[in-house]
Amino acid sequence: MVYQIEPKQEFLVGIDSDGCVFDTMELKHKECFIPNIINYYELQGVSKYAREAAEFVNLYSKSRGINRFHALVEALEWLQKRPEVIERGAKITIPESLKKWIAEETKLGNPALEAKVAESNDPDLAHCLKWSKAVNETVAGMVRGVAPFPSVRKCLEKLSGKADMLVVSATPNDALNDEWTEHDIRQYVTEICGQEAGNKKETLTNAAKYKPNQALMIGDAPGDYKAAVANNCLFYPINPGDEENSWKRFYDEGIDKFLKLEFAGDYQQALLDEFDRYLPEKPSWPVVG
Repeated sequence: MVYQIEPKQEFLVGIDSDGCVFDTMELKHKECFIPNIINYYELQGVSKYAREAAEFVNLYSKSRGINRFHALVEALEWLQKRPEVIERGAKITIPESLKKWIAEETKLGNPALEAKVAESNDPDLAHCLKWSKAVNETVAGMVRGVAPFPSVRKCLEKLSGKADMLVVSATPNDALNDEWTEHDIRQYVTEICGQEAGNKKETLTNAAKYKPNQALMIGDAPGDYKAAVANNCLFYPINPGDEENSWKRFYDEGIDKFLKLEFAGDYQQALLDEFDRYLPEKPSWPVVG
């Protein structure tokens, strides 16, 4: 069930976490997700290309920040189209049952996948669940001591008492709670809504409880922007690779513009135009088909 907030302030701010508040995207994907993809999906023979594909999808393209199961399928799809992979005779298989489950399920997390595996006894879904659990175990053992970007805490403090704040993320709830608590910023947000609470679009339906131009999403990926647009939210981008300056600008001018109802229009559009230039749609390598 999607978490429903009871408004206490005039304004609502949704905040993505990985890569937006915390500089964890590179660490999580390069050290936790990708080694497990290579291991569980037998990509050792094309590991170089598998790493490039997964990094492109999760970090360096307009797919940045999408749910792990969507990202797994997209990375495998890019591998299928890579000439070097084809020439090596590598067999890249994307289970149809996984694609079907992703298309039908909105709460794309381990609990929903566990339920589907129990219901279907599908071996490909069971294998994907093993991969996903292995990722979580690796993240739990690897990711620690990664502080929020500079200016994040100041921004949360500045918004406190003026806006209800929600963590809106595709990361598992337990990991989010651990990170926000570890760095003593959990106190600023009303609720943490990770993948088990529904997707970002669903969580942001809470914006309907606020007046026009008084709900804002902060994110570092196009998917965050799409979720905001679907719910008539304003959007403040944290530009990938320039996160420190993005947060500083939000503290220096963005928050004031938002609270004074001066954010929509030219200011919002200038931010979006800049954000769009940061991430490409297609990889730099050639593709087949």
